[in-house]
Amino acid sequence: MPAPLILASASPRRLSLLAQIGVTPARVVAPDVDETALKGERPRDYVMRVATAKAQAVPRGDREVVLAADTTIAAGPRILRKPEDEADLARMLGLLSGRRHRCLSAVVVIDAAGKMRARLSDTMVAFKPLTGAEIAEYIASGEGMGKAGSYAIQGRAEAFVRRIDGSYSGVVGLPLFETRALLVTAGVLA
Repeated sequence: MPAPLILASASPRRLSLLAQIGVTPARVVAPDVDETALKGERPRDYVMRVATAKAQAVPRGDREVVLAADTTIAAGPRILRKPEDEADLARMLGLLSGRRHRCLSAVVVIDAAGKMRARLSDTMVAFKPLTGAEIAEYIASGEGMGKAGSYAIQGRAEAFVRRIDGSYSGVVGLPLFETRALLVTAGVLA
């Protein structure tokens, strides 16, 4: 019998991505974790630290496995988290316009024995140059609020993507290749 899974996330996107690989968590728990970047923290270190903190913040019951993830957008050394307001959203889209950036998605699993394993998905995304009108229309849609880097690739912003090299599901918020491998190792999937 597979180990019961706890999804340590409030993201409906992560829940729906898990369903794509046939996984239904026994429980979904939104961890309370400070996601503020540390001074001078590199994007890779940041995303791994936050995903690890989320996994560790959720108590596990007998035989339960915890899965946590975090996704961030990195424009060079800059970490682009969720926008604070529309002006911040416009600033981030302007920064990404016509440029390549990295989408980093960390996945952490704590198995039933308490052993932690982690994987990092690193995807390069290239945006087309955005006009002021395109940025204004995207802001008006409301889609970018609450999204790392101010955009949702699975929505209207997909029209901004000139090229993607890596994991599409990782950009959405949960890299399925890495996630499946971790869940097989943890006994959640055969």
